[in-house]
Amino acid sequence: MSLTINHQTDDISNLTGATTFNGVAVGGDNTPAPRGDRGLFDIGRARGTWPNISVVNNIDYISIPTTGNASDFGDTTSASYDKAACSNGSRGVFGGGQNLASIDYVTIATTGNAQDFGDFTSTMTRSAACSNGVRGVFGGHSSISDIMEYITIDTTGNGTDFGDLTVARYHLASCSSSSRGVFGGGAASGHAVTNTIDYITISTTGNATDFGDLTLARDQLAACSNGSRGVFGGGTGSTNTIDYITIATLGNATDFGDLVTGSTTLSACANDTRGVFGGGYYVSGTNKLQYITIDTTGNATNFGNLAVTAEATQDGSACSGD
Repeated sequence: MSLTINHQTDDISNLTGATTFNGVAVGGDNTPAPRGDRGLFDIGRARGTWPNISVVNNIDYISIPTTGNASDFGDTTSASYDKAACSNGSRGVFGGGQNLASIDYVTIATTGNAQDFGDFTSTMTRSAACSNGVRGVFGGHSSISDIMEYITIDTTGNGTDFGDLTVARYHLASCSSSSRGVFGGGAASGHAVTNTIDYITISTTGNATDFGDLTLARDQLAACSNGSRGVFGGGTGSTNTIDYITIATLGNATDFGDLVTGSTTLSACANDTRGVFGGGYYVSGTNKLQYITIDTTGNATNFGNLAVTAEATQDGSACSGD
C-alpha cells in the first residue's frame, strides 16, 4: 500500500487497500465510502393540494436499519429546493439550491439547525453530489452546465473547480465508492433526457470519463450506494425503474427491480446494507419512504413516511452518517 497526502488540499492519491485519514476510513473501491445508519432528507418542496406548493427548509431523519416514519431534525439556513447532499460519515453537507450558491452543514449524530459552510463559485441548482469521505464533489447545473466543484467536508470554506462532466446537464444523480464518484442521467441540451453515466476519481481533479449507460434515459432520479454497488431509482415520467452498477468496473447499468411507487424528483441515502428512497412526485404526489437491500436485486418495500405532512415532498436531497 502506498499513500500520498497533500496536506494543503487533503488530496489522497495512489491509494490501494483500506486505511484511515483524519479518522475516516478510506481506500480502494472495495472499501465502503463513509456512511451510516442515520439518513437525513432535506425536504425541498412540500406540495399540498395542487397548486399549493411551499418551499421549506425542513430536514427529516430516519434510522435506516429500521422501518418507520421520519422525525424532525432541524432546518437548513434558508428555504430552497433542488439542493444536493453528501457526507463524510459524521458531517452532512447540503449545497446549492434554486438560485443559491450557499452551502450548509450539520452534525449527523445530533439534531439541530444547519450552519453556514461557505459558497460555491456560482449558483449550483439541480446538481448532484458524491463523496469519498474527505472530499465532496457537486456536479451539474440547471443552466445545462458541465461544471463540477469540490469541498473538503471536515473544514468549512468555499467550493473549488474540479473539472467538467462528459455531458452538460442538470437533474442528474450521483453515488460513490471511497475512490470513485459516478454521475448518471439528467437533462441535457434542449432539455432532452440522457442515459449517460460518467465517473471521476474523487481524490484528484479533472474531467469526468464515460462509464456506460442507464437502462432508461431519464432525469430527476435519485442514487445511493453501499460503496461497491450504485443504485439509481425513479425519474422522468414517474418511472418505477431501479438500475444498478458495480462502481469499480465500467459498463452499462442492469435492471434491479421496481420502486413501490414510481416517482420523480425524489432523493436517496444508504447505509452499508440498505438504500432508502424518499419523497418525489407522481400523479397524486408522495411523502413515502421505500427501501431496498442493495446487495440483492428485487422490488422496493414500504419504509414509512417523511415527517412533513404534505401530499408530496419533492426536489429534496439526502445523505447518511452516524
